[in-house]
Amino acid sequence: MLSRLSIRDIILIERLDIDLMSGLSVLTGETGAGKSILLDALSLALGARGDASLVREGAGQGQVIAVFDVPLGHPVRVLLAENAIDDDGDVILRRVQSSDGRTRVFVNDQPASVTLMRELGRALVEIHGQHDERALVEPAAHRALLDAFGGNAGALSTCKAAWRQWRQAETELQRLKARVESAAREAEFLRSSVEELVQLDPQPGEETALAEKRADMMRSEKIAADIQEAEEMLSGSGAPSPQLAGLLRRLQRKAADVPGLLDDVIQSLDQALISLDTAQSGVQTALRAIDFEPQALERAEERLFALRAVARKHNVAVDDLAELRDTMAANLADLDAGADRLEKLEAESVAARHVYDDAAAHLSELRESAAKALSQSVMAELPALKLERAEFIVSISTDRDNRTEDGIDQVEFWVRTNPGSRAGPMMKVASGGELSRFLLALKVALADRGSAPTLVFDEIDSGVGGAVADAIGQRLARLAERVQVLTVTHAPQVAARASAHFLISKSGADRVATRVEQMDDEARREEIARMLAGATITDEARAAAAKLLGG
Repeated sequence: MLSRLSIRDIILIERLDIDLMSGLSVLTGETGAGKSILLDALSLALGARGDASLVREGAGQGQVIAVFDVPLGHPVRVLLAENAIDDDGDVILRRVQSSDGRTRVFVNDQPASVTLMRELGRALVEIHGQHDERALVEPAAHRALLDAFGGNAGALSTCKAAWRQWRQAETELQRLKARVESAAREAEFLRSSVEELVQLDPQPGEETALAEKRADMMRSEKIAADIQEAEEMLSGSGAPSPQLAGLLRRLQRKAADVPGLLDDVIQSLDQALISLDTAQSGVQTALRAIDFEPQALERAEERLFALRAVARKHNVAVDDLAELRDTMAANLADLDAGADRLEKLEAESVAARHVYDDAAAHLSELRESAAKALSQSVMAELPALKLERAEFIVSISTDRDNRTEDGIDQVEFWVRTNPGSRAGPMMKVASGGELSRFLLALKVALADRGSAPTLVFDEIDSGVGGAVADAIGQRLARLAERVQVLTVTHAPQVAARASAHFLISKSGADRVATRVEQMDDEARREEIARMLAGATITDEARAAAAKLLGG
């Protein structure tokens, strides 16, 4: 429930703190005292649209704080947890409105969005008035209210689960159909491509490995050519060793004829032959050691070029060829086994739809029964509210082909204000005063089912008096036994039934301010006497007020 409302610098309200309690609280005061301002301020804290004009003249900003005492199991706490907001203790909604039009939102002292504040506000407070377009007058909420009244939560949950199961089966079926149809259009291309890729057998990372191997082998090829040329020069037909050996032998034969003259030459030639022989052995060893096979380079190049050609053909990277092969093979498998799989999935989808249809039909039956009971319950309240000739109708439109998570029914609350007149949506057919009374009768019938913990009624008794006003007061008091009720009223019969009575007034000459104060028994009796008598309060009015208060 709403336990405290604090307002600073909003329109005519300079500083206001109101502590509220459970039960029925009424707000009364003379016309123009600021009752609507109080509700505007509360609406601001519930996520209503902000405006610079709401800030009190001369102030830089206005602020409204609404504090709620909320049970631990209330859905509001789940919403807070989903938005990572601390949900221990009271729920505090704070709205700061600047005179430059900017607005800030805080939930439990954490910055939040207006959207979240509005969602929280709708779960915590319902505001009903002659021109209110939220709460019970929204057709989108009527089905949920009917289900709450009928206790259909279990059947609705079953229906939702069946709907999700059917949609999942249908989605899987449509996905497979699309894959099979796509595969069928490309069947021949797929088969030839899969056969080509299977034969090629591409491996992840193979292109990089082949390119590196090719580069290494090309470097080896160039080195091998140089070594081969050196080997040819040292060991081939033009090798210098045989000529040098012959020359050495001739000089050795001549050396005896010229003692000492050719010794150095002979020694140098001998060393040269030894060095050439060593070089020749080294070249041959290098040739044997070099890792180069022309055939291996050719095979690597052929493999690399084949992989790249197929990759270009399919417009993919070489490393993606293996994945492409697997995907194409899977598409072919879907095509080959598609008929059997499709038949199975179609059967599963049909079975799931039948389960949903049964659940939705059962939910529709429950709604039809609840609709009759709700209509009767509301109708029972209408005579005392001077709507004895009116009719309340729960209109249910069922379309078995329009399957939704919430069933196959569209629900809307209709009314017929007079016999013989055309029935229609409550918001369109009922006048302002009639709509307020219909809403009250509906809230009484719904009691604490599908209701916010705090209900606010804005002059719901406007234009009525006497017995009708007393009937309204009785029903508000009955509602207040289950939820907190706040009402702005001009009817003394309603005010007399409150457990707390607040007087709204204006004070000040140069700078007017709205004040709100809770009245004691004597002040309350005087206020109800004023409501009965008008400007001049008579003893008779005071006596009538005391009678209304039961004193």
